[in-house]
Amino acid sequence: MVKMHFDTVKVAAGLMARARAKKTIRTAVVHPCSPDALQGAVESAELGLIDPVLIGPEAKIRETAEKAGLDIRAFDRIDVPYSHAAAQLSAELARDGKVQALMKGSLHTDELMIEVLKKENGLRTERRISHVFAMADDSYHKPFYITDAAINIAPDLMTKRDILQNAVDFLIGISEEPVVPKVAVLSAVETVNPAMQSTVDAACLSKMADRGQIQRAMVDGPLAFDNAMSLAAARTKGIASPVAGDADILLMPDLESGNMLAKQLILLSGAVSAGLVLGARLPIILTSRADGAASRTGSAALAVLMADAQANGRLGFARQG
Repeated sequence: MVKMHFDTVKVAAGLMARARAKKTIRTAVVHPCSPDALQGAVESAELGLIDPVLIGPEAKIRETAEKAGLDIRAFDRIDVPYSHAAAQLSAELARDGKVQALMKGSLHTDELMIEVLKKENGLRTERRISHVFAMADDSYHKPFYITDAAINIAPDLMTKRDILQNAVDFLIGISEEPVVPKVAVLSAVETVNPAMQSTVDAACLSKMADRGQIQRAMVDGPLAFDNAMSLAAARTKGIASPVAGDADILLMPDLESGNMLAKQLILLSGAVSAGLVLGARLPIILTSRADGAASRTGSAALAVLMADAQANGRLGFARQG
C-alpha cells in the first residue's frame, strides 16, 4: 500500500546532504540586487553548494548586502551597470566555461533566458529548454515535479515531448537508485476530447512512450490532477493506471496552468519548492523573484546534483545542439 504522508523536512535535508557531498560549482549570480536573491546566494555558498560570482551594479549589491546584514567580502564581484548587461556577461562566462551554473537574481526571467538562448553563446542543446519545479508536500507520499511552469507558454506536441523527456532525464540523472519515472500528462478531464487539445496531446504522448519516442518513462494521460495524485480518486472514476495516484512528474498543458498550480501549492498548501531550467549545457537556477532564500538554496542543491549528473554522462540533454 502507498504511504500517503511523508516528512518534507527530512526529504529536504537528505537532498541537501547529498548535494553537499558533491563538488562545489562556480556559479554566476545574475543581478542579485534584492535581499532574498543575495541571501540565497550567500547561504548557498555557506552550505558549500556554490562558489558565487556576483554580477550586477556593485554599489547596489553592496548596499543590499549592508541592509540585509550579509557578508559578501569573500565573493568575486563583477560590476556591470544594469540587469541586461549582467545577463549578457553571465551567459558569456558560461559559454567560455568560466562558470558551471547560472543563478537568477532580481531580474525578469526573459532577460536572462534571451541571453541563454542566443545561438552564439552555445548554451543550447538539441532539446527545447524547459523549466521544472521540484515540489515536496506533506500530503503527498514522495517528491514530485511540475513542468513547464516558467519557459514555454503554449507548447505544441513536440515541444511537450522535449519538456517531458527533459524532466525524465533529470530525475533519472539525480536519483541515487535506478528509477523509471511515472509521468501524468494533465488536462481537465481524463478522456480524449477533440475540442480540448491538451487531451489529444496527452493521448499522443502516451502512445509515443509506448513506441519509444519518449524513453525511460511510464507515461499516461490525459489525467486530471486528482487522478494523478490520488489513487482513491482514480478508482472512483474507474481509471486503471500505474501512474494514477503515484505520479513523479506532472506534465502541464501550458505555462499558465503550471505556474498557477505550483504557486497555489506553495502559498496555500505550504509545499517546499525549488526550480531549475533543463535542456541547457549547464544548470540554471531559476526561481520566482518572490521566492525566499530557502527556495534558492534548494534550487542550488538540485543544480549541484544536475551538474554532477552531466559531468558523469547521466543526462540525456548534455549534447550541444
